[in-house]
Amino acid sequence: MSAIMIAFGMTVFAGMATGIGGLIAVLKKDPDDRFMAAALGFSAGVMLYVSMMEILPKAIDHLSTATDVKTGNWWAIGAFFGGVIFIAAIDRLVPKAINPHEAMLDDTPELHERRQKLMKMGTLTALAIAIHNFPEGFATFLSALDDPTLAIPIVAAIAIHNIPEGIAVAVPIREATGSRAKAFWLSTLSGMSEPVGAVLGYLILLPYLGDTTLGLAFGAVAGIMVFISMDELLPTAVSTGRHHHAIYGLVLGMAVMAVSLVMFL
Repeated sequence: MSAIMIAFGMTVFAGMATGIGGLIAVLKKDPDDRFMAAALGFSAGVMLYVSMMEILPKAIDHLSTATDVKTGNWWAIGAFFGGVIFIAAIDRLVPKAINPHEAMLDDTPELHERRQKLMKMGTLTALAIAIHNFPEGFATFLSALDDPTLAIPIVAAIAIHNIPEGIAVAVPIREATGSRAKAFWLSTLSGMSEPVGAVLGYLILLPYLGDTTLGLAFGAVAGIMVFISMDELLPTAVSTGRHHHAIYGLVLGMAVMAVSLVMFL
């Protein structure tokens, strides 16, 4: 099997993890606050650890090879914060009324009322999720293309991150249609923007793939993942009122990623 097909398969797997979130949403009546806080904290821990301990150093290595150590570090820093600015801009451009980052947990009457208003806008929620997942697909694909073994923990991190996003899609869809099947399938489809992002990114950047391109892409992806963790996952986890469960999940997520990275050395 070619390296491209392996990389694409891993990207599809990561994207389909939104379906796991959808399955949780349709099978579990009301995920309690402790479960949601720990799950979101765990996802944040995974993404923060793999971004800072693996993806960003990988960016520095590639860019240092293409230039020199000092210049490579500067370029990696620029790419990292460029990724932060990029995903923050997307987050600002997506209307708050349909942004899944703004409404994942039904923990107050106000949020519940807003969910009722979102019932007929479930497909837009899925679209907003897809916009956020698009660059992640390219990141996963590049990682797997560069080193499939190294990409395994990255795929795991993104897949775990996609689970709560799947919940965000499935919950309003189920409330809107009363159909668990529709909620599940739409949440799964929302993650398919990741392989789409992989294909388009690869076709556009194919002539330019090299240490510089890979380094800049990895640096930007690290910034994107850190921003999502800090702006979306942790605040939502803490908003459940289960602060300690969120932190326990965060530490556990970091520990799991640390062990998995060592296992694949």
